[in-house]
Amino acid sequence: MKIGIPKEIKNNENRVGMTPAGVAELVKHGHTVYVQATAGEGSGFSDSMYVEVGAQVLPAIEDVYAVADMIIKVKEPIAPEYGLVRNGQLVFTYFHFACSRELTEAMIKSGGVCLAYETVQLADGSLPLLTPMSEVAGRMATINGAYYLQKTKGGKGKLICGVPGVKPAKVVVIGGGIVGQAAARVAAGMGADVIIADISLPLLHELDINMPANVCTVYSSHDNICKEIKNADIVVGAVLVPGDKAPKLITRDMLKLMEPGAVLVDVAIDQGGCFETSHPTTHSEPVYDVDGIVHYAVANIPGAVPNTSTTALTNATLKYAVALADKGWRKACADDPALAKGLNIVNGKVVYKAVADVFDIPYEALTI
Repeated sequence: MKIGIPKEIKNNENRVGMTPAGVAELVKHGHTVYVQATAGEGSGFSDSMYVEVGAQVLPAIEDVYAVADMIIKVKEPIAPEYGLVRNGQLVFTYFHFACSRELTEAMIKSGGVCLAYETVQLADGSLPLLTPMSEVAGRMATINGAYYLQKTKGGKGKLICGVPGVKPAKVVVIGGGIVGQAAARVAAGMGADVIIADISLPLLHELDINMPANVCTVYSSHDNICKEIKNADIVVGAVLVPGDKAPKLITRDMLKLMEPGAVLVDVAIDQGGCFETSHPTTHSEPVYDVDGIVHYAVANIPGAVPNTSTTALTNATLKYAVALADKGWRKACADDPALAKGLNIVNGKVVYKAVADVFDIPYEALTI
């Protein structure tokens, strides 16, 4: 199979779809890999590193899309790429369709096969291709929240860990999944007082046992969230409904309960955000203020640490990429139900129900 790895063109997105080590494995399986020139530089991987493992370097993004049967990338195609996706071409990446009608309609029009990392789902409900970036995003959420808590950045002017005689910051994490756990552990490790909220009682029981002593759990009801955010310094939104829009758990009216300079970090922004006042931001302009509350809603948080992120992502995606290349997408998905759940749009038809429901688009179950 001919596999293309284009350079990411989203704002300050320095990750790349695959490391040289991953490319080497695809080449070992007899596939031809085309990498766009400088695609890996932001992650610390030079063109020569890809050439050394057998890849061919092409000068322009158009060249990569034109020659490839399968595109492997990190973020969803953006407007300049819409017209590059061909009928029947497999695109393997994060799509997050539910938060963009424009992207959804563009991919329907393209006739491509859109296999989304974020909806590949194992039998136990876990999301193996979302997990590595969730781990990075959760850790970074706390680190960035602590940074913007500084007075010079618009925050309360509090040190997250406190000092002897001065209490540490209070961090509220809404959502106890991979992102929430990562955020809570880093916050706890930095010395904060941490509250983690979720609607799953079995998960709360598990977290209560396994989390550090300075992490407390609460049930994620509206009343409890209102109580906890009143004196929160940092609130991390870490809610996920696979393939669907995130629920709005903090409304604009609820911001009135919070103290000026508190920081909201919306990690769910890729799925529309879990705060009513959230809108996507970029690494170049990451924050904005609403009613005195600092909002951080960067849609590609792991892009700030691309070497770590690209390596972690390749570790997770490689076995699926090899299967898709070796067998073709139909056979690979027929053999692996988890991978089949990644199919969102196929040849102009929406085959993932949550996406169809969000935009009231006809849903067609796919028979493989």
